[in-house]
Amino acid sequence: MNIQNLPSSTAAEDRVSFDRRELGQILGLYGRMVAAGEWRDYGISMLRDRAVFSVFRRAAENPLYRIEKTPRLRNRQGMYAVVALDGRVLKRGHDLPQVLRVLERKLIRAVDG
Repeated sequence: MNIQNLPSSTAAEDRVSFDRRELGQILGLYGRMVAAGEWRDYGISMLRDRAVFSVFRRAAENPLYRIEKTPRLRNRQGMYAVVALDGRVLKRGHDLPQVLRVLERKLIRAVDG
């Protein structure tokens, strides 16, 4: 579990991040997926234009999914998106729980299968 270190507090102010509520919703889903054996690791990146929560099956792999928050898209398609390994946007919207449901469906399949 790696979180990008920021060099100074002024650099942190220039970065986009997930707030406590958003992170709680994402980590709730992450915990359920870990319990189902689907995910094993995550990484958080706080960039100038977006915050990214990446999930991995194994630590040494490319991320299976990226949950992105891009505030500049707030008034257009919505600032939240789930992006697959191949770069396809699986779901985009204004409401984080609604966007995360695309991954909840994969959890239901993992438990049923």
